[in-house]
Amino acid sequence: MTRRRWAGVALVALPSLFVGALLVWPLAVVVDRALRPGGSLDLTPVTTAASDPSLWGVVWFTTWQAAISTVLTLAVALPAAWLFARNRFRGRGVLWALLVVPFVLPTVVVAAAFSSGPGSFAVPRGTLWAVLVAHTFLNYAVVVRIVGVAWADLADRYADAAAVLGAGTWQVARRITAPLLAPSVLAASSVVYLFSFTSFGVVLVLGGARLRTIEVEIYERVRQLDLGTAAVLAVAQMLLVVTLLWVAGRWAQRWSVTLRPTAPAPRVTDRWGRRLGAGLVALSMMVILGIPLVTLVARSVWGPQGWTWSYWSALDDRRGVLQAAPLEALVNSLVVAVVATAIAMVVGGLAVAGIMSLERDPHGSRLARPAAFDALLMLPLGASAVTVGLGLLLAFGRPPLDLRSSIVLVPVAQALVALPFVVRVLLPAARSIDASMRESAAVLGATPISVVRHVDVPLLARPIAVAGGFAFAIALGEFGATLVVARPNLPTLPLTVARLLGQPGALNRGQAMAVATLLMVVTVGVVLAVDQLRGGVRD
Repeated sequence: MTRRRWAGVALVALPSLFVGALLVWPLAVVVDRALRPGGSLDLTPVTTAASDPSLWGVVWFTTWQAAISTVLTLAVALPAAWLFARNRFRGRGVLWALLVVPFVLPTVVVAAAFSSGPGSFAVPRGTLWAVLVAHTFLNYAVVVRIVGVAWADLADRYADAAAVLGAGTWQVARRITAPLLAPSVLAASSVVYLFSFTSFGVVLVLGGARLRTIEVEIYERVRQLDLGTAAVLAVAQMLLVVTLLWVAGRWAQRWSVTLRPTAPAPRVTDRWGRRLGAGLVALSMMVILGIPLVTLVARSVWGPQGWTWSYWSALDDRRGVLQAAPLEALVNSLVVAVVATAIAMVVGGLAVAGIMSLERDPHGSRLARPAAFDALLMLPLGASAVTVGLGLLLAFGRPPLDLRSSIVLVPVAQALVALPFVVRVLLPAARSIDASMRESAAVLGATPISVVRHVDVPLLARPIAVAGGFAFAIALGEFGATLVVARPNLPTLPLTVARLLGQPGALNRGQAMAVATLLMVVTVGVVLAVDQLRGGVRD
């Protein structure tokens, strides 16, 4: 085995241990409890589930609704990715920060906003249209941020050279821009598809009794104490996701291209048509993102008697169902999200470095092992968040490592959920770096550490910032796993929203909207601060 392959194996060891110990083992514990209730193996739940036509219908609906959600999200988000990548305009930084807000909002809150919007903007519950619209809203930022960053790094000289040779606008787009953007579009599409595939809160609220994804079916089976069927569905969901991720990883490697750094996107000053197009895209973006968000804000200050500030004035009160005031939950959320982001970035960075080292080994397989490891890192996307939380409590709920009363499991669970997004953002960017740059630095006497410091890190600064922002946003709004592992007296903001929504009365619902609005404001402030520090997005 070569030195490069030894280095790659060493780098992937920690991420593999992280995912194995905190995801695979806990899920195995849940499956063991379900299929061995009396200490002996009982495969009855497997045969029962395999022969149930209704469960096959759930799997089929989950598959094709995720595909339609992905296509719709690409259709509305790719123009916005072009807007941010190739244009400069006033308010660009604020819009860039607003992109991430839908992604961090608890899905139950988003679903509630869509199901009871202002006037004709409300979408009927129990319909496929309601689910698709909500998925598009939630996943909009994934496509814009991942594809937008890659699009901004495309050098104009490729398109200019094609134009000089006589290529028209559509030929340049089809033969130059589209192939160069294919890896990032595929990466974004895989994330959107898997997020829609594992959708829970949106389908639970908007789908009604007729529409169910695998995740919702797992939840319903657990409520019915049918742990065996729930475990079978959780394993089936994970196997489907692993297969999809493996295929996507192979395609991403096959379509990867080399990019070189380019200057910041130009201002829109060339043609009135381009200005008009950018204006229309910006307007459509504000409509898509604005209506649900404005609905939340309006409902936080509007009660049965009209305008009121009573929902906001109670944010520092601990009352009724709440064991901690919403402002205390805000502090908890920020602290836990920072720790979870640090864990996800370290583990994800080591994983990407290990994959790249294995792929560059001329004596090793370029596709098989790195692709398999990449799929392993994507497992948290396919696992049921509720099942993962339950598994963590079962696996780490007995001596010598009893963490049931510890807050440690909360950032660990959130980092586990955020890890796939970090890898999905960093890996295509790392693959696009020209190997000749590293080779030139090595020829000039640079050590491997110096090459990473002076070549890789500067070129990956933007993707690193995007990955960190995504990890923080996901940790801030994570709900499923946190619901199971969080201590009652140390809730996060999403848990506070869920507890308030679960109680009757206008005061509880109004305060839930106020807490959700507070989460929006905090998220926008954090993302704007990150963007200003890295200088990535300016008006």
